[in-house]
Amino acid sequence: MLTTVEDATGAFIRKFEQMVELDAADIRAIRALAFTAGTIRSGQHLVREGDVVETCWLLLGGYACRQKTSRNGNRQIVSFHMTGDLLDLQHLMLPVADHSIQAITDLSVACVSTAALRALARERPAIGEGFWRDTLIDASIYREWVLNIGQRDAKSRIAHMLCEFAVRREAAGLGAPERFDLPMTQQQIADATGLTPVHVNRMLQTLGAEGVIERDGRRVAIVDWERMRRVADFEPAYLHLAA
Repeated sequence: MLTTVEDATGAFIRKFEQMVELDAADIRAIRALAFTAGTIRSGQHLVREGDVVETCWLLLGGYACRQKTSRNGNRQIVSFHMTGDLLDLQHLMLPVADHSIQAITDLSVACVSTAALRALARERPAIGEGFWRDTLIDASIYREWVLNIGQRDAKSRIAHMLCEFAVRREAAGLGAPERFDLPMTQQQIADATGLTPVHVNRMLQTLGAEGVIERDGRRVAIVDWERMRRVADFEPAYLHLAA
C-alpha cells in the first residue's frame, strides 16, 4: 500500500482535480502541506466519538467505516470509505467528533493538521470549493443511505450497498465494477444495512440463486448489472462522480 508523503500529495491533487480546476499555485500550496504518512491496523480507530480532532486523515489504501454506537452498544455504520477519501473535512469547522471512524482493513494513511487545511481553504478559493463539494457529496451519500435503510427491502438494501461499493471502487481506480473482493464482514454489512448477519447471508444467497451475482467467499462477481441495478433501485447520480 502507498505510504509516502509524495503519495499523499499526489492523491490529494488527483482527488481535487476531479472536482475543481486547480492552477499551478493551488498545486504548489498542496505540495507544501506537512503530511505525515503511516499505517493503521485493521480494527483500530482513527477517530473516536468525543475526540477533539486536530488532524485530517487521507486514506491512501485499504477500507474504513464511519459509525455511531447507541447507549446499549449497538453499532450503525453510516458510510464506507476507500482510497482517496478525506475522512475529517467536517472537523475543520466542527472539532469535536460526533462519530467514530474505524479501519476495516489495514490502512495506508496520511494526516495533516486541520489548521493547515483551514488556512489552505482561505488562501486558495478553488481548494476551498473542493472542500465544500466533497462534504456536500458525503451528505448526498448519507441521504441515500437513509433511504436505503428506511424504505428498501432487505434484498434491495444489500444489492444497493454492493452497487455503490462497486461503482465507487471503479471511480477510485481500484478495478472494474464487475468483480471485487468485499473487505467488510457480514456483521459489518449488517451494521450498515440495519439487518442481522443471518439475514445478510440469506440475501446474498438469494441474489446468487437468482443469477444476479456469483460469490466465492468474499469475492463477488456481478453477473447481470442491469438486473442488479433494478433490484437495488440504484441510480448513481447521488454519488456526483462527474462533479
